[in-house]
Amino acid sequence: MTDHIIVEQPSVYPGVQSIRFNRPEKKNAITRAMYRTMADALNAANTNPGIRATALLGTEGCFSAGNDMNDFLAAAMGGRGLEQEILDFLYALVNAEKPVVSGVDGLAIGIGTTIHLHCDLSIASSRSQFRTPFVDLALVPEAGSSLVAPRLMGHQRAFALLAAGEAFSAEEAKEAGLVWKVVESGEVDAVTLGLAAKLAAKPPEALRIARDLIRGDRGEIIARIDEEARYFSARLKSAEARAAFEAFMRR
Repeated sequence: MTDHIIVEQPSVYPGVQSIRFNRPEKKNAITRAMYRTMADALNAANTNPGIRATALLGTEGCFSAGNDMNDFLAAAMGGRGLEQEILDFLYALVNAEKPVVSGVDGLAIGIGTTIHLHCDLSIASSRSQFRTPFVDLALVPEAGSSLVAPRLMGHQRAFALLAAGEAFSAEEAKEAGLVWKVVESGEVDAVTLGLAAKLAAKPPEALRIARDLIRGDRGEIIARIDEEARYFSARLKSAEARAAFEAFMRR
């Protein structure tokens, strides 16, 4: 467990589990321990009848700045690949058996963006910004994004996001299908949790079947996550990536 992730079942939102990033001093950069806590919470929800939906949230002004760069640098210097905790979280997210919604206020960088590709509904504040600087760090897309994003938003938007590293505003993310609705900053938590509570109140078996039909074969996504991970791990060990990480840490 880590205090940098807060897992709750708020009594005012029956049937909802909230998973909140709580590391604002580091812009909610995600450590290995944070990935593990989130994976465990998602997996536990699958077998807990008291949880019918999960809401992913950040803090005021920041959803997540992405993976903790110290972890990436340590992996690069140690010759390791993508850490298992990251993969376990992605598997848990893709294989979640109950609806997952997300609420973004402010920065959503790297996996802070790609996580929403696997959410059933995402809310963003009007000041939110989505960006994936993978190539700028000498890395490659992750989280199955190279498969899901082009299907969702078309080749050019997906290329702009994942390869060119272009930032998307909240409205651009909505137009691309990355988020469902844009609201004001102070409304993100209430709208996201309220939406999760609405889903939690629906007939669970009917909702499960509808969701499975809409989402389709998850095995294909898992296979792409694994393929990306092989490239990502190789890139982490590269001199090109090590130089990019060191330059980033000197900022």
